[in-house]
Amino acid sequence: MCRLAALAVSLFLLAGASVACGQANSPSGHGEHSEAVTTSPGASVPAGPAITIEGMGFGSLGPVAPGTQITIINNDEVEHSVTSRTKGLFDVHVEGKGRATLTAPQQPGEYAFYCLYHPAMLGTLTVK
Repeated sequence: MCRLAALAVSLFLLAGASVACGQANSPSGHGEHSEAVTTSPGASVPAGPAITIEGMGFGSLGPVAPGTQITIINNDEVEHSVTSRTKGLFDVHVEGKGRATLTAPQQPGEYAFYCLYHPAMLGTLTVK
């Protein structure tokens, strides 16, 4: 009887964990995404500016013009985001070993961003 109860509790916890993980991967689990995620394994080097994510950090990017399309290249195995500290400005999620694009804001300025999944990952987008 004790084994049956332990099995029932284990199955209940497993089902709950799977529902929670499914919600974390849905757009509603992390708010609205401002850009679609595009994964392109083995894709060539982007022609324009790029933010490279590697070793749980953001690579540096020089200043960009307003409205510039920026490629985000995630070389890590895990999902990351490029999320603006200014709520709602940009929030791009990139799967492990994937790519996505971000459109630079129209107003010149310094835009701090971070990774929603790894808040110690910080960067700044400069628009001139």
